[in-house]
Amino acid sequence: MVRFLGKGKAKAAEKEAAATAATAAAGANGASAEAIDVDEVMRKYDKESNTRIWEGIPKIVVTACMVAFSVYCLLMTLLSTEQAEARLARFLAFVILIGYMMYPSRKKEHRVNHIPWYDVVLALAGFGAFMYFAVNCTEILLMGARIEPLHVALGIVGIVVLVELCRRCVGLPIIVVAGCLVIYAFYWQATSGAVFDAAGALRKVVQKLFYTTSGVIGTPINVCYTYIILFVIFGAFLERTGIANFFISLANRIAGWSSGGAAKVAVISSALCGMVSGSSVGNTVTTGTVTIPMMKKTGYKPEFAGAVEAASSSGGQIMPPIMGAAAFLMAEYMGIPYMEVAAKAIVPALLYFAGIFIAVHLEAKKLGLKGVSRSELPSISYLVKNCYLVLPLVLLVWLVSSGARTMAASAAISIAGAFLIGFINFLITNWSRRVEGETFGAVFVETCKVAFFTAVDAFASGARNAIAVAVACAMAGLIAGSITVTGLASTIINVIVMAAGDMIIVGLVFTMICCLILGMGVPTTANYCIMASTCAPILMQLGIDPICAHFFVFYFGIAADITPPVALAAYAASAIAKSRPMATAVNATKLGIAKFVVPYIFAFSPILLMVGDDVTIFAVVANTLTALVGVFGLQCALTNTLFGRHQNPLFRLILAAGGLGMMIPGTASDIAGLAVIVVVCGAQWMLAKKSSLRGKEPETLDAAAPELIEEVKEES
Repeated sequence: MVRFLGKGKAKAAEKEAAATAATAAAGANGASAEAIDVDEVMRKYDKESNTRIWEGIPKIVVTACMVAFSVYCLLMTLLSTEQAEARLARFLAFVILIGYMMYPSRKKEHRVNHIPWYDVVLALAGFGAFMYFAVNCTEILLMGARIEPLHVALGIVGIVVLVELCRRCVGLPIIVVAGCLVIYAFYWQATSGAVFDAAGALRKVVQKLFYTTSGVIGTPINVCYTYIILFVIFGAFLERTGIANFFISLANRIAGWSSGGAAKVAVISSALCGMVSGSSVGNTVTTGTVTIPMMKKTGYKPEFAGAVEAASSSGGQIMPPIMGAAAFLMAEYMGIPYMEVAAKAIVPALLYFAGIFIAVHLEAKKLGLKGVSRSELPSISYLVKNCYLVLPLVLLVWLVSSGARTMAASAAISIAGAFLIGFINFLITNWSRRVEGETFGAVFVETCKVAFFTAVDAFASGARNAIAVAVACAMAGLIAGSITVTGLASTIINVIVMAAGDMIIVGLVFTMICCLILGMGVPTTANYCIMASTCAPILMQLGIDPICAHFFVFYFGIAADITPPVALAAYAASAIAKSRPMATAVNATKLGIAKFVVPYIFAFSPILLMVGDDVTIFAVVANTLTALVGVFGLQCALTNTLFGRHQNPLFRLILAAGGLGMMIPGTASDIAGLAVIVVVCGAQWMLAKKSSLRGKEPETLDAAAPELIEEVKEES
């Protein structure tokens, strides 16, 4: 059981170390080395983790600022009735101030307790620009487009400082897109009159993008301030209750005993943990440090082990009911209840993880891998005793779905519930490890101390994680504002609609490409805000149902995390697996093929999302089963294995065609696809049987695997 991560000198840790001195020392050294490796991986592939190093008094000051920021966001969301422009401008002012405290200008700038003078200047300049707007909000809004040169200068400073912070904590791709659109907006304004008016264009662009809710303080940052921040803080508290360890133990119990059980454990645990964390890279590194070495030891190739973790972790955000907080955002954007969003996400998520599960099972059979002995798996009694760790999640879902509380109030109550559950978890663990003669009162006092420091740590972590999301949402508002100001949205929609003509598939492909480009390196929640503002309207113009359109862009925005060339989750997994990054990304793309196919299915057949007048239980089940068979055919073709054998290239092509036929809506295509898959599977089974009768072993993946497999067999 994972207890609270305290910051002080916890007696429980001292007792445990004293009881097993030599073992603890060796384990601590190994853990320390691994922690350094994890930290390096996070810094390299996750912009949000590339933060300054603070120690001593400066660390206390910075931590206090972040805790105050989290508490401020929590209280303001619950209690404030202030004008939206003032609230959001003040929020971004604090985001900039804390952001420059945390994020250095260069990736390798890791001097302890150091912040250069120019970062102080940038932080104060950006803070001052947004705070000036917040204080003088009413006066500036009444001016409209007649703002003065001082206001223009402050707006430019605020936007430039925000863009620089975005470069540090999010990355360049979103800046390139936003920069091109802002330049176009300026050019469009300057040339819209009879003469070229650069000064007038600059004033109008700054006024629209900085001083109205059509720009940086638009819908994305409003959603971030109102919902995302609270759920990020909730996730930080939830991680400290020990729920991740519980999920991994649960996954081990469910699938650890089966063929290639280590990879199946990775699929299940990453889905459950990713649902809470909402970060592809963060989840990959967190669970990957446990699952990837386990998969490699079992016999999977490093590239495949890393790919399994990356594909599974990037799917956590599509896993209901939490979906990394995206479910709450989708409910807000689509105007439907939260529980309806979670219910609609079930079948697509099932198809995605079923595809990965099938692939790892086929790979295990090809390599002849075994599972873990049932006696070594976590006991059912352990899982039952610790099932209370999921209560904060249950509480959140119940509060939001019941409608008894607002979204903000539900999140706040759930945060309190997570803290309480974590406190109980630590108290139980600490009491079980008490030394002889230690009273309950002493244990309780120590628990209170550790709980306090853990709450501080959770609030600080929530603030740190929220900075990148808030900055990305502000940039999403900048993008949406530039498109709205120039009317570019209508132009883009018209161009794609004209290019597609009567072929909706062409419009879907163009939209998919836009999503993959815009989603590169962007946090999931901000990613969805961008897609909902820019790409979803394109699909709706093509006649796609609004709910299907939002799910389509959501899926492909997340798919960017495993799609080369900017496959950050796959690259992070490759660093842990010590594998080739591009090979890992390609394998992750193949494993996650359902994420590229399923959106097209529900775009043409909304029944998978339970959308439409003809939705019945029978229809949903029938379409789900046919799609599952289709996913099986595709994975057999992509993994190049069936019944433990390599396949003839022609068989692979036929299986892929059959799989796609099963996934395409329509009775005729389902029958044809099923016939093809049955025939190929029958032929492959006969070939495998014939090889078995001749005394031949099933073919393995490559020449390097047999020695490892023999070692695993001997251990079994």
